[in-house]
Amino acid sequence: MSAPATETADLADLLVIAKEPVAGRVKTRLTPAYTPAEAAALAGAALRDTLAAVAAARAGRRTLVLEGAPGPWLPEGFAVCAQRGGGLDERLAHAFADADAGRPLVLVGMDTPQVTAALLERACAALATRGAVFGPAADGGFWLLGLRRPDASLLLGVPMSRADTGTAVLGRLRAAGLRTAVLPVLTDVDTPADAAAVAAAAPGGEFAAAVRALGTRLGTRRRVGPGAGPGAGPGGRTVPA
Repeated sequence: MSAPATETADLADLLVIAKEPVAGRVKTRLTPAYTPAEAAALAGAALRDTLAAVAAARAGRRTLVLEGAPGPWLPEGFAVCAQRGGGLDERLAHAFADADAGRPLVLVGMDTPQVTAALLERACAALATRGAVFGPAADGGFWLLGLRRPDASLLLGVPMSRADTGTAVLGRLRAAGLRTAVLPVLTDVDTPADAAAVAAAAPGGEFAAAVRALGTRLGTRRRVGPGAGPGAGPGGRTVPA
């Protein structure tokens, strides 16, 4: 386990839910346009960009909620805890519960390497006056979820990996009476077309460099199906972990 950074009591804690970037286990919808090893390389680059943004953001505690084992790609200053639970709804609910230290919590997945420290700080700041903050994904899922107080009922039973996952989560937040701040829509990296679009939107990151090195490979249609989400990233994909 990495040594956690010095905690700041008046700031929200940041969580990244992710999978270890192992060939054949991550970004499987990038194949066959990319080989499993290439898809894992892109996943690793996306994860490194995401962790760098989290490391640069002002926050209390930073935690990686991981399926798999940490590697040299993990920067200093992160605590690590294992994902637990069956479905993605359970793993997300447990991630919030396991990381709860009495401060607001903001969770992001590894599928939006274009995320910035400034955007994460905006999410954290929103929880000073709101009960929740929500980052919708272009595919109908979500790329970020922040809660002032963890509540498993906001996630358990929500159908994941569907085009209406984001709508369902946002509906739960509002039904619970939580004033919810909504962040800009971001594109999750699920398909080769997504990879090209995200690399173009954030050309300075490791993910964009990896896409350029491997070459842009388009032609895979976007679809909704199982296997997406913040274990990869946080909401129903193809469309957290």
